[in-house]
Amino acid sequence: QVQLVESGGGLVQAGGSLRLSCAASGGTLSNLDMGWVRQASGKEREFGAVISWFGGTTYYADSVTDRFTISRDNAENTMYLQMNSLKPEDTAVYYCASRLRGSTAFSPDGYGYWGPGTQVAVSS
Repeated sequence: QVQLVESGGGLVQAGGSLRLSCAASGGTLSNLDMGWVRQASGKEREFGAVISWFGGTTYYADSVTDRFTISRDNAENTMYLQMNSLKPEDTAVYYCASRLRGSTAFSPDGYGYWGPGTQVAVSS
């Protein structure tokens, strides 16, 4: 069973940048569409970004378009989320997850394996 672990979270000032990583073990990510989902305190999880298994197709939530970039390195079994121009409303726990085959990519319900999450806090 694939296990996912996120890293790279932390505290940053508004306008700053962070790069999150998602490393997989116990299996390969290379045949899986992968996504980033976030959950702010007291709110439901929300879709952030998704990347196809071969890396050629990406989609973003409107709230992060033009600021976040999702990428992957299948040789390293790792996925990334480059976050620029961070805003206080980006504060959340960020999860990486693999999309379930046949499921929507734009809802957290469409994802199967999840990492434990990494906290991102953006101060104003």
